[in-house]
Amino acid sequence: MKNNLISRLNRIEGQIRGVKGMIEKDTYCDDVLNQIAAIQSALNSVGKLLLEGHMKSCVVERIQAGEHEVIDELLITVNKLMK
Repeated sequence: MKNNLISRLNRIEGQIRGVKGMIEKDTYCDDVLNQIAAIQSALNSVGKLLLEGHMKSCVVERIQAGEHEVIDELLITVNKLMK
């Protein structure tokens, strides 16, 4: 899971550098905006994968340990991700 996330983030980092280069070269705005949309989608995918892993491990462990406040923490995090 960790390697998958790092690989995805490395690709996103490359995409961001590409967008910077596009802006420096005065590339047509619509093309830049489409690349930005692709980056946002890729970041959302990373967030979903990380959230899934968090829920299946960290959250479950904390609930089993009696730390039910983790649910409120999780809801706050999900709300931030859904903005």
